[in-house]
Amino acid sequence: MPSYEIINSCVRCGLCLPTCPTYLLNLRETSSPRGRIHLMQAVSDGALDVLDPGFAHQMYECLDCRACEAVCPSGVAYGQLVEPARHQVTLARRKGITERLLRWAVFDRLFADMRLFRKFSRLLWLYQRGGAQWLARRSGLLRTLDLARMEALLPRMSSAFLIPRGQEWRPAGEPRYRVGLFAGCVMSTAFAATDAATVRVLQRNGCTVVAPEGQGCCGALHVHAGELDRSRALMKRNIEAFEQQELDAVIVNAAGCGAALKEYGHLLERDPAWAERARRFSECVQDVTAFLGTLELDPRMGTLDAVVTYQEPCHLVHAQRISEEPRKLLRAIPGLRLVEMEESAVCCGSAGIYNITEPERSGQLLDRKLAHALATQPDVIASANPGCILQLQSGLRERGSEVRVAHIVDLLDEAYRGFRCYSGEQED
Repeated sequence: MPSYEIINSCVRCGLCLPTCPTYLLNLRETSSPRGRIHLMQAVSDGALDVLDPGFAHQMYECLDCRACEAVCPSGVAYGQLVEPARHQVTLARRKGITERLLRWAVFDRLFADMRLFRKFSRLLWLYQRGGAQWLARRSGLLRTLDLARMEALLPRMSSAFLIPRGQEWRPAGEPRYRVGLFAGCVMSTAFAATDAATVRVLQRNGCTVVAPEGQGCCGALHVHAGELDRSRALMKRNIEAFEQQELDAVIVNAAGCGAALKEYGHLLERDPAWAERARRFSECVQDVTAFLGTLELDPRMGTLDAVVTYQEPCHLVHAQRISEEPRKLLRAIPGLRLVEMEESAVCCGSAGIYNITEPERSGQLLDRKLAHALATQPDVIASANPGCILQLQSGLRERGSEVRVAHIVDLLDEAYRGFRCYSGEQED
């Protein structure tokens, strides 16, 4: 259940309202953080049933972007309220056979077993490269089945995946740090090139990088969907994989994953056997932009002649409070011109699977985001989260725009690889 102590820490001041994406869209009190907290309190007090349609709707209309947390003067940990509230709804609601099967397939099988996840990802690769995607789109079959929008959000699978097997990549010179790479599920398959770029950039800056075997999905999608019990099994697997290593940091290049990994300590605090292990693990987690932002970067980079605007992932800027470091890294690239967009920290509408479950609101937020981004006349929109990147790419394709969307680490890697003396660190 949501903590009654956290609920009561909200003083209903309303400073969160201008930062809440759903409130900005419809200006309804119930669609604001304090409005939703009021509903949670009503459920806790027994004045409202957890199965009330309005309560369930508001818990899932929320993007869980955590923008309210960043501005709250009382320090209300809103994320620690909305996720248990969704768990309450999930446990209480009677589910049909279709939903039960879907949740089992997604949460108990696909994202719980990385071997199965990679096999599924390979099938997607064949679908995209073998002509089936072209046929499905040209024939109108996707529109007939009402799957066109969902299919457009599919990531383009990498031809080679980064599979953690205990690999170790050493820098060319004397190592300064030993770090673990959290490869992720979507990152290691659809964004495997970004994982490889992360390794190269860390190597270039004096890091020995290891990819511990046994790691898997971080569990963020489970948490956002109210599947807290299922998520804890994934958390324990990841803790076991990394705690066997002697590391200065666990590096993650997906903002949503990083926010989830940093909350293992909270989500396992009532488990006596895991509470301390989870706390130590969470303290070791660092987003790659924050880690690199504290280093004196190797300045030997090629020039990237491009106008870049930065879209801030919600779970980086709000949940992890990381804002300046990504900009510092972009400004360090020779030739790159960083132009700020308006509302850079307002959610783009991706929010895990929000663009699938709430397509109308997600589309409205995407339109708002792209209007601000394209007003800067960029060559590249930079971000640091796979969901945001896919969301922005789909919106730009719909508009026929040739503006590129890229992870910050990919831009750094391109700059290093453009330097004539690039030392050729390992890529496998």
